[in-house]
Amino acid sequence: MLAGGWFVADQATKGLATWLLADGPVTVVPGTLRFALSHNRGALFGLGHGLVEPWRTLLLLALPLVAVVAIVVFLLRVPERERFARLGLALILGGAAGNVLDRLVWGHVIDFIDVYAGWEPAMGWLVQRFGTNRWPTFNVADMGLVIGAGLLLLEAFWRRGPAPADASADAPADVGDEA
Repeated sequence: MLAGGWFVADQATKGLATWLLADGPVTVVPGTLRFALSHNRGALFGLGHGLVEPWRTLLLLALPLVAVVAIVVFLLRVPERERFARLGLALILGGAAGNVLDRLVWGHVIDFIDVYAGWEPAMGWLVQRFGTNRWPTFNVADMGLVIGAGLLLLEAFWRRGPAPADASADAPADVGDEA
C-alpha cells in the first residue's frame, strides 16, 4: 500500500513539475530550495552518465527491474514485527518503480528538487570541501530510496540489541570444586 502510494506521489509530482516548471525554475526558499526541471540520463544522482551501450542499458534499466522484483520478494518475506524494514522496503519499492517507469516511458528520469547552501559560511565550507554548494537534483522517488535505506539501517541496528551476557558467569560450579 505504501509502495503504491509513494509511486503515485512520485509520478504526480513529476507530472506537476513538468507542467509548472516548463518556463524555468521556481525559487521556494532563497539560498536553499528551488524547483528546476532536469532530465537525468544517468543513474542515482547522475552516476553512470558516461557509460557506453550496452552497459548503460544494463545498468539503467535491467538492474533496476531486477531490483524491483527482488524487493517485492524481500518485502513478502520480512516478518510483520520488523516494521522499519517493511516501511523501508516499501519506500524503496515505490521509488525504484517510479524511476524505472520514467526510464521506460521517457528514456530518462525527471528530477526537479534543487537543494543548496546559499548562506555564505556554509557555502564556502561546502565548496572548499566538495567543490559545490549544491546537492544533485532529485525527486520524490529518490527521497523514498534514501529514506527507505535509512529505515533498513535503523531496523538492522534496532534488532541487533545489546550483546548477550556471558553465560559462563551464571553456570553452577562443578561438584568437585567444593573442597
